[in-house]
Amino acid sequence: MSGSPLALHVPEPRPCAGKVAEFSHLHLSEAGQLRRPSVDVEAGEIRDLAYGLIRVLDGEGRATGPWSGACTIDRLRAGLRAMLKTRAYDARMTMLQRQRKTSFYMQCTGEEAIACGFQPALQAGDMNFPTYRQQGLLIAQDWPVTDMMCQVLSNERDRMKGRQLPVFYSAREAGFFSISGNLATQYVQAVGWAMASAMRGERNVAAAWIGEGATAENDFHAALVFASVYRPPVVLNVVNNQWAISTAQSVAGGESATFAARAHGYGIPALRVDGNDYLAVHAAALWAVERARENLGPTLIEWVTYRSAPHSTSDDPSKYRAPEDQAAWPLGDPVERLKDHLIGLGAWSEARHVQLKAELDEEIGLAAKAAQEFGTLVEGSKCSPASMFDDVYKLMPPHLREQRQELGF
Repeated sequence: MSGSPLALHVPEPRPCAGKVAEFSHLHLSEAGQLRRPSVDVEAGEIRDLAYGLIRVLDGEGRATGPWSGACTIDRLRAGLRAMLKTRAYDARMTMLQRQRKTSFYMQCTGEEAIACGFQPALQAGDMNFPTYRQQGLLIAQDWPVTDMMCQVLSNERDRMKGRQLPVFYSAREAGFFSISGNLATQYVQAVGWAMASAMRGERNVAAAWIGEGATAENDFHAALVFASVYRPPVVLNVVNNQWAISTAQSVAGGESATFAARAHGYGIPALRVDGNDYLAVHAAALWAVERARENLGPTLIEWVTYRSAPHSTSDDPSKYRAPEDQAAWPLGDPVERLKDHLIGLGAWSEARHVQLKAELDEEIGLAAKAAQEFGTLVEGSKCSPASMFDDVYKLMPPHLREQRQELGF
């Protein structure tokens, strides 16, 4: 025995500010390399899919392998439109935040393929339990962006009545559960909702969403225990965008194993997917949702992607990651990759792409103008302070009635 003192291992972010950007720590597979099993497969039979990376698009923009063929040309065009619209929406809302018309905003730039590719796999009656970076789930189903903007602007049409952070959307009619600021709580909620769906004999599926950093929370593991035991119809999504605010994914446990591999400790099938490949995203989503709807139990999917934008409008990523980080990212930009694929099929062109971007910019601009007519954070009408007492109790208790009366309401 050496007798040397013990040393604590502290993961070092890779890459970080002041160092050369590189992603050699990622486990990548060639496009089309990984198999597509039947949906009734047992978890132990697909352990390899939690360590490789399911990819459809190769470096030339061609679709290849057993996971290809899930998308029609119309689906691909709709996916490109949804991603471009999400990006245009993010840009407009960031601009409004800089104009101090809202206090805070969070973009999903670089991650659009995940939400926009997953949502079309769901049906009416299914429910997403999202985080603050899944606005694409709403945009991909053509939810009115004016409604979303009113929530961000906290104006008189804000369906949350100013009681949530600006990006914490809620739209029950769209299968979009209210976002919670408490990390990982949506995971247990999604599993519980899916259990209720099964107990009622329905065929509705839940989709839980979480970032890789929040998988360190207790609720993530509690949800996996219940999902493992009761096998409810739920898809457990982990969006690994490499950074939890300024904390690298290695600090959340991504250095020693993939996040998808965690599911196997609970006997849950897992996939690890290129989150910047729209075709791979949609194919994997269809596979997991079919499993859930056919009463075959939960699936965990790790979506490997990159957060191109700052964590929020309050963040400066230059403080903690290398300046050429984004350029070095090996999985590219999801919008450009899908555009190139469609052009290669003869189903798109650079001119049509420029035209669509201009049309969407105009559409988002008009929606922003309409939303601001109902007020902003600093101008116009607001929800009454009396509304802070609403939607909490079925019957308001006497002490709250007294407090509201004391405020003059």
